Amino acid sequence: MAEDGLSAGEVARRLGVAVTTLRSWHRRYGLGPDQHEARHHRRYTGEDLSRLEVMCRLTGEGMPAAEAARAALAVHPLDVSERPAAAGIPSARAGGGNTIPVGGAGPEARGLARAAMRLDVATMSSVITRMIRERGVVHTWDHLLRPVLAGVGERHAASGALVEVEHLLSRTASDALAAVPRPAGAPAPRTLLACAEEEQHSLPVEALAAALAERGHRSLLLGARVPPRALAAVVGRLGPTVVVLWSHAPSTADPTQLNSLRGTPLVAAAGPGWPRAGLPPAIARPTSLDEALALVLRWLPSPT
Repeated sequence: MAEDGLSAGEVARRLGVAVTTLRSWHRRYGLGPDQHEARHHRRYTGEDLSRLEVMCRLTGEGMPAAEAARAALAVHPLDVSERPAAAGIPSARAGGGNTIPVGGAGPEARGLARAAMRLDVATMSSVITRMIRERGVVHTWDHLLRPVLAGVGERHAASGALVEVEHLLSRTASDALAAVPRPAGAPAPRTLLACAEEEQHSLPVEALAAALAERGHRSLLLGARVPPRALAAVVGRLGPTVVVLWSHAPSTADPTQLNSLRGTPLVAAAGPGWPRAGLPPAIARPTSLDEALALVLRWLPSPT
């Protein structure tokens, strides 16, 4: 770091936040440069940067901004004589920068969204894995991952931006779901999970595989873009009890893909891509991860 400190722009780039966010944190919470000379641009010292790194980490983990600011100041106190009067730490949240809409989701989802915008893989991974550990896969999917992914999709649809955010968030979520321990010594998998032909959105079936693992069941996850011929070959070789075929969009939900699954005790066409009407009566249509999980578990023996 230069002897005279860093500019606001340099700090913003290091932290992955907007300069307007730094200004807002300074104005609202007193998290600006500890030393400031009149008529000179503010320069951030190493201590200032450390304080802001704590702020970014805690808000990224879902802590409200005001609480995160108190914690950051407790770890790296300001010189009281230099602290601005505005640093009374009001309850309002820090603003600035672009945001991902998460609707009424909780603070963890807001923290994950902020970390995703910063491309902060470490914080994203920490938030996701902690919630999986504490609340389980289904809760994590419904209250953390799905709201943030939907928010990214909404922003992308409106502006064409955030492709890199979506890719990195999806990769981080996929890694966290894959890290859920699979049952050792469990019977051979009786559940086959796959995406429809040309369907690239595999996270929902990855979440279902992780949720089944939490309950002691192995599954065979084929992943994205499974051609019907390949799917039929696997079914013919393994004779699964359950096949779940995921489609996110109507463009990938050709019902003829289900023909090769005849004879499987339970076939579930999962995802919003499949038509609401016109599928064979024997095809199940779960509309949520929780519903899909309950449906599959009814067809599987209890794990030993």
